[in-house]
Amino acid sequence: MIRSYQEKVATFYIIPTPIGNLEDITLRALATLKKVDLLFCEDTRNTALLLSKYEIKKPLLSCHEYNEEKIKEKVFTYLQEGKTIGLVTDQGTPIISDPGYKLASYLIQNGYPVVSLPGATAFVPALTSSGLPPQPFLFYGFLNAKPGKMKKELEVLKQYPFTIIFYEAPHRIKEMLETLQEIFGNRKIALGREISKIYETYYYGTIQDVLKEIDTVKGEIVIVVEGCQSAKLYENLSLLEHVNLYLADGLRENEAIKKVAQERNLSKSIVYKEYQEHKKGSVS
Repeated sequence: MIRSYQEKVATFYIIPTPIGNLEDITLRALATLKKVDLLFCEDTRNTALLLSKYEIKKPLLSCHEYNEEKIKEKVFTYLQEGKTIGLVTDQGTPIISDPGYKLASYLIQNGYPVVSLPGATAFVPALTSSGLPPQPFLFYGFLNAKPGKMKKELEVLKQYPFTIIFYEAPHRIKEMLETLQEIFGNRKIALGREISKIYETYYYGTIQDVLKEIDTVKGEIVIVVEGCQSAKLYENLSLLEHVNLYLADGLRENEAIKKVAQERNLSKSIVYKEYQEHKKGSVS
């Protein structure tokens, strides 16, 4: 157990920064930026601009995806010396699709308080502006950029009955939406770009609707996707009832079992075994 505010040791602060509008920073975040002895940054140039706006001067050190593993001991040593450390990324809350996870995990394992301040992140306003069910939801972040791996990831997700949130780069958005439609079907989505900035824009409708409407999309993009509706229809059915539903529609037993396995994201062998056991039980 580590008490965030009662340990007499130096603290590591995770500090959210604005995702666009520079006024989207909390008073507590500003106070913490002023308090820390050192700041680790995803890009020191971007952080320097933010600090300059609020007339804050701090030593800035680099922490990004390529050096995070290497600097863990350095940060640990600073904390041992009694220095209070802050971590910021270019936009939003560190660790959410940004560096910081390895560092925070390492410090927790070594007994130092890791205090994450509430603040800006893109997926929350995207979700609340989407018009889609807000809970439960899954924040997935970026899909793999390689088409084959992207399809495999989406195949795993396609039967989830809750809202799913993705991030995507503008130059890949059309390909991502086309792949999403191929795997998920033509579901409802909300696509938000440049959230909190002057050109903030949302596109609503089915995947097909949005693909027709967007041409060249710039800026940071968040896609909020409707959950699988068929999964909700069958969640109250037993496996036996679910298979029997398709048998009544005229499917062969093997076809019905395969379809149920796909819709419930289960192995076909698991569905077959349970179906046969329940089938024997109902006969006896």
